[in-house]
Amino acid sequence: MEGRELPVGWDTARLEEVTEILDSRRIPLNADARKSRIEGKEEDELFPYYGATGQVGWIDDFLFDEQLILLGEDGVPFFDPLRHKAYLVSGRFWVNNHAHVLRGIAGLADHGYLTSYLNQLDYTGFVSGSTRLKLTQAAMRGIPVPLAPLNEQRRIAAKLDTTLAAVETCRQRLDGVAAILKRFRQAVLAAATSGELTREWREERGAPEWDTQSLGDCGAVTGGITKNSSRPSLPVQKPYLRVANVYLNRIDLDDVSVIGVTEAEYRKTALRSGDLLIVEGNGSLQQVGRVAIWESTELDCVHQNHLIRWRSDGMMPKWALYWLMSPVGRQLLEQRAKSTTGLHTLSVSKVSGIPIPVPSIAEQDEIISRAQHLFTLADQLEARLNAARKIVDRLTPALLAKAFRGELVPQDSNDEPASVLLERVAATRRAARQAEAGAGKPSRRGRPKAAANPDQLPLDAAPVPPDFLAGLLRECGALSERALLAVSELEPERFEQQLFRELERGTAREVQADGQVLLEAVG
Repeated sequence: MEGRELPVGWDTARLEEVTEILDSRRIPLNADARKSRIEGKEEDELFPYYGATGQVGWIDDFLFDEQLILLGEDGVPFFDPLRHKAYLVSGRFWVNNHAHVLRGIAGLADHGYLTSYLNQLDYTGFVSGSTRLKLTQAAMRGIPVPLAPLNEQRRIAAKLDTTLAAVETCRQRLDGVAAILKRFRQAVLAAATSGELTREWREERGAPEWDTQSLGDCGAVTGGITKNSSRPSLPVQKPYLRVANVYLNRIDLDDVSVIGVTEAEYRKTALRSGDLLIVEGNGSLQQVGRVAIWESTELDCVHQNHLIRWRSDGMMPKWALYWLMSPVGRQLLEQRAKSTTGLHTLSVSKVSGIPIPVPSIAEQDEIISRAQHLFTLADQLEARLNAARKIVDRLTPALLAKAFRGELVPQDSNDEPASVLLERVAATRRAARQAEAGAGKPSRRGRPKAAANPDQLPLDAAPVPPDFLAGLLRECGALSERALLAVSELEPERFEQQLFRELERGTAREVQADGQVLLEAVG
């Protein structure tokens, strides 16, 4: 909100002024420790174990039992506007040291509002590090928060819940269309290479049945150039393609290296338009067998040894391309690449022996024409899909920006201004600090006496709400017993009786923090 006027009733506060930071209660456990603790235990005995960006496992105990905000400390995509940096968690759970733990101050900050704000924040100047960004607690404390009146915060959070859910639904539907297009292309390849795409065409013309040959029978299969330290001194310097240049049905020429070759090597490995390049692989089946056609007539290029070249001897190159991209062709590539050593790679001999069906040249031409027409339709749909995705991707940051400019929901002049809320919480905190400073170390004396007869009250005592102290703790954050006594303004005996009731009822509890016993609200 810097440089922009705040909406009426809004104010700016630091994140530490609107939240309680519970990082001191985090406990990291490595995977082995978690595994040993959950081994042999039932699912209903386990609790979520959270890290920087979400749940990373399970554990047999919990540190928290309420709704809280977790904000990533490191390993978080802080500069990706579409990725979450903060998320809400509820119930019983454990948190490691890769996520800050925040509790919005009751009556001041809505959890949903804060979470959405932290997800749209520009973290420039707040995170540090080059390879792994980190948001330190000191930096996090100073994050400025545009604070709307509490009721407006709740309206904003509710509106964002519904609108962002609709955006996510739209995104998922677009992802579904992308999956359909992928299946459609595979179906076209399957129909084209099985003969189904041109079955009627073949019947009408009495075309011959397909023959089967190997790739080595209908073309030349060769390897490429091995890079070594002597290459820079060789007389002929040529651009050469590497594995990184060859994708599935696409060759990327944005980053083409140069290599030294001999005249003989150049004659053997120079590429011609129509050459098929097949990725040998690097041990992974996912990398094996990417195939594309070299179609350039302008770049005088050679290729490295990890690319296997197939040059046609009469067969249409695009037919061979479609076959190797088809489900059956892909399966053959993977089968031949498998190895007992676990390092899956292709070789010239393996590629040469791959069987390929051979229609007549006329039918090859017809298949290619029909398939290209269908692929063009798919490409047009994909272009429209990508345009729609860009629009949807802009919606989330646009909605969030609008929300924290005060433009997403109507304002209500009856809402208590944020400045009043901040001052009331600040005053309460000051009183608690003063009371604690004057009281010294908290005492546990008197609790047993109160416990012995908790219902004994002065006859003229005004009734106290059942969760009176818990309400104060929600507003002030965790306090020592002495500080809570001062804030409550109850008589000591009355305070002890009320505290006993709330501890018994479970609306408040004791926690260890920084070597002392504090009291905090539950839920």
